[in-house]
Amino acid sequence: MRHFSGPKEGEFITLKSYKHNGSLHRTWRDTMVLKTSENALIGCNDHTLVTESDGRRWLTREPALVYFHANYWFNIVTMIRDNGISYYCNLASPAVLDKEALKYIDYDLDVKVFPNGEKRLLDVDEYQEFGSRWHYSAETDKILKYNVRTLVDWIDHKKGPFSQEYVEIWYNRYLELSRRQ
Repeated sequence: MRHFSGPKEGEFITLKSYKHNGSLHRTWRDTMVLKTSENALIGCNDHTLVTESDGRRWLTREPALVYFHANYWFNIVTMIRDNGISYYCNLASPAVLDKEALKYIDYDLDVKVFPNGEKRLLDVDEYQEFGSRWHYSAETDKILKYNVRTLVDWIDHKKGPFSQEYVEIWYNRYLELSRRQ
């Protein structure tokens, strides 16, 4: 995932999502990097400033682990809430990291996982609307549908970010690094 020297564990990066037409969709400031490798980045943010494409700004409400991978067309946000762990999974292009930010194209489809394990596929109507407007290719559609199935398999089998161990390890690492700041 690295295309330059950095970022290192404990440093902060910006996340930027774009739409298929190249327009900026949303920006998250100050995500702490917990781990980087050639293919993946794990980070955490808490009460992070988010700026929407229309200029609206808001703060995230709880700690959230973020998982990006260079080979998968999704990213995973693990929200650590008082009532349990929730997940928001964006169907998106594989992330690219440069000196400015970690960047990806948001393809509208989302999978939400509730603390009780219930899964919901969200924003199918937006996916169809934007797919028509911006002419998503048949290949892109095929890739995204395949990645929805992969994502659901990860959820069902508690793979990677969906395992309790992952959440404990990476959230504790975030707390440890935060205390050093």
